[in-house]
Amino acid sequence: MFVDEDNLTELAVERWATAHSPRLGELMTALVRHLHAFSREVRLTEDEWMAAIEWLTAAGQISDAKRQELILTSDVLGLSTLVVQLNNTFTPRATPATVLGPFHIDGSPTAPHGFDMSDGIPGTPLFFTGRVTDTEGKPLPGAVLDVWQADTEGAYEAQLPEIDEARLRAKYRTREDGTYCIRTIAPRGYAIPMDGPVGDLMRRTDISHFRPAHVHFLIDEPGYRKLITHLFQAGSDYLDSDVVFGTKNVLIIPFTEQPAGTTSPDGGTLEVPYLHAEYDFVLQPH
Repeated sequence: MFVDEDNLTELAVERWATAHSPRLGELMTALVRHLHAFSREVRLTEDEWMAAIEWLTAAGQISDAKRQELILTSDVLGLSTLVVQLNNTFTPRATPATVLGPFHIDGSPTAPHGFDMSDGIPGTPLFFTGRVTDTEGKPLPGAVLDVWQADTEGAYEAQLPEIDEARLRAKYRTREDGTYCIRTIAPRGYAIPMDGPVGDLMRRTDISHFRPAHVHFLIDEPGYRKLITHLFQAGSDYLDSDVVFGTKNVLIIPFTEQPAGTTSPDGGTLEVPYLHAEYDFVLQPH
């Protein structure tokens, strides 16, 4: 059969429908239909097609073990958040999920209760305390909280090539009553990486490229749905314009200023004022 503009999509769909996996066939035939429909809708030019190919190539080339430009692409297009919403429908009692982001690193070191994961990095001391429970309020002892964040300049470890050890990330375990205590420094709002293809594209728009101040958490407890989420500092800039669409009202919490002296979260002392945030993570059972 000769190919023309009228029958091309049908022919491509028929070919991809031969995929050995039914799910792969479903994904690829839908992708072909939507790509072809997009190209027809905007009357895609050959120069624009080549520019897109070169952009994707550059995004792949800048990615490495510590940086994932294509995840960042998915984030700023809202696709990451949409996929999270489609795949993490929890009950109202459970803590909602958000995006993983491009800077999570596997293998963070384990840390004892109240350990300071900032390890001397400048910033205002910040404690997180609370419990990890199921949706019925039952505490989950031994649950692991994988925590990571940016520093006060908005930089993650993955963005600092000179860093070869864990920085502002650690894994904490809950105690028998489900409680946890994390010590770190207050994060700040920051711009997503603008030195790559994503930044080149966003500079051609009026889209804000900033994220509000937040800390990432991942809790993967056997018998429960894996939770990937953030906690955002109340009053932060960019809460209503988060570039990756990750902000949720129930994840915005106050970071309350406390005076210097005895630190109630861990029973230690500090010579400077500090911040204390409280949050109970609630996991959805399988």
